Amino acid sequence: MNEALARNLALLRREKGLSQRGAAKDLGISQALLSHYEKGAREPGLAFVARACRYYGVSADFLLGLSLSRDGTTILDGESLPDASQERAALRGSVMALLNKKLVVNAAGLLFDLLGELGSKEAVQAAGEYLGGAVYQLFRRLHRAAGESEDFFDVPARYFDLDVAGADMTLSRCDFQDALDAAVRAKKTFPDLSHDTLAQTYPGVYQSLLQVVHTAGRRVNNELDLRARMAEEDARG
Repeated sequence: MNEALARNLALLRREKGLSQRGAAKDLGISQALLSHYEKGAREPGLAFVARACRYYGVSADFLLGLSLSRDGTTILDGESLPDASQERAALRGSVMALLNKKLVVNAAGLLFDLLGELGSKEAVQAAGEYLGGAVYQLFRRLHRAAGESEDFFDVPARYFDLDVAGADMTLSRCDFQDALDAAVRAKKTFPDLSHDTLAQTYPGVYQSLLQVVHTAGRRVNNELDLRARMAEEDARG
């Protein structure tokens, strides 16, 4: 069974705010059969796929998970993906929000540029999954706090609360390390990560990376110092 098809059928229905019974009636099948399709227990025929595409207003490639674009155009090459760092309209919010957005976008962009130089598809994939997991968790918590329905998300709320998304990030971090270890064994040429080279090659965005790295370092050290002081007080008490 095409897992992407099952997932997309369920997500598109929830996105439209439809009950399974209502969608099944519109699509000309029983609720039980639609439930089987959405769970991946049965695979629909071509006629149903065509009906579902018309009903939800998406392409067959999107419904089948072959394209990330609803109209079926390919965006996996990255050329047609919108670049928030280049869109003036995307720079909204408070000064603090704007500053942090620029820092993270610039730092992440530099990271992927460097991974691109390394030429490890596995490292790029793992890094994307790890960072994507972080965005997913933060957006979902924002979505929840705003009182929106969690039917929007594929992962059930009870599993999200058990930190399966965090576990997924941990696995992505392991995959990233495995990819780097494999690059070392294959004697790949790593990019020059010295301060002088990065400052010269990436004069603008490198400042953002430095800010992100040093801010995170100070935050971690402050936590460690606090824990050390608490341990000393407990020992004296």
